[in-house]
Amino acid sequence: MKTEVANSETSSLPYLSFFSPWPHRLAVATACATFPLLFVGGLVTSKGAGLAVPDWPTTFGYNMFLYPWAKMVGNIFYEHSHRLVASGVGLLTIALALTFWFQEQRNWLRWLGLSALMLVIAQGTIGGLRVVLLENTLAIVHAAFAHAFFALTVSLAIFTSAEWHDEPTNTLRAGWRLFRLCAVTTGLLYIQTIFGAVLRHTGERLDAHLLFAALVTLHVIFIVVRVMRSHADQPALRRPACLLGLLLLVQLMLGVGSYFGKFTSLLQLSEGMVVLLTTTHLAIGGLMLVTSLLLTLRSFRLSPLSKAPVKQPVLREEFSL
Repeated sequence: MKTEVANSETSSLPYLSFFSPWPHRLAVATACATFPLLFVGGLVTSKGAGLAVPDWPTTFGYNMFLYPWAKMVGNIFYEHSHRLVASGVGLLTIALALTFWFQEQRNWLRWLGLSALMLVIAQGTIGGLRVVLLENTLAIVHAAFAHAFFALTVSLAIFTSAEWHDEPTNTLRAGWRLFRLCAVTTGLLYIQTIFGAVLRHTGERLDAHLLFAALVTLHVIFIVVRVMRSHADQPALRRPACLLGLLLLVQLMLGVGSYFGKFTSLLQLSEGMVVLLTTTHLAIGGLMLVTSLLLTLRSFRLSPLSKAPVKQPVLREEFSL
């Protein structure tokens, strides 16, 4: 008697399927390129250089990629550099979406890669229209989309990692509670970035920004305490939880420095120092958002919620005399 596994059945099992490393590599590269773009975009706002180049998609009538380096001086340097870095991220996203479409086997992830491409196109269009139409609302939407795109690229890097291809070996006790806490914290952090954008572009809603800063602080403390008490044996949760707590401390110090340097006369800081504080504050906020997102996805992955029954291969028996 011979027993063999049906090929058509085993090929449907995710952990037996071949997967290309290129989707993950491009997702990591795109996420890593997006973070400095956040910083450069924040620098443009802090320097008040958003309208230093009055036309779009050209730069003073030049093709954007052919604008003379010698003319990139003052605020033009910051704004035009922002456009060039954004174009690089856009090209990476195109490569990412194409690679996902042709080499990623999971259909939902292929569409998620395409969504990243749609989002980066929308982001570039909104940024350009903000220059042409001089609408502050578009600047706020542009800033909000920037953090959403950064979070999406980090998600794609997580979903294409070897960790996500392998089946979890254990299940968290009360994993649903940790997942819910992390998901709420991620939502609060994103809302906080929106109110931060409103404050940076209009000088209004400081009250809402401070309120959500307090809520985020409490939730991050809850996450760190819960992970260290109940899941300290899980490095996949302990390390990002500790990182999130450390980022919170840095963010609070930057926030206090930015507030006293920009909105009061108690702390006499140079303009360059205020720009550095506020821009770094924005960038650390983005890192907190994706770190909380990482915890959310990992806690979901390790919770019973993600345990879908896996269809086992059918054994086909062939009898021979």
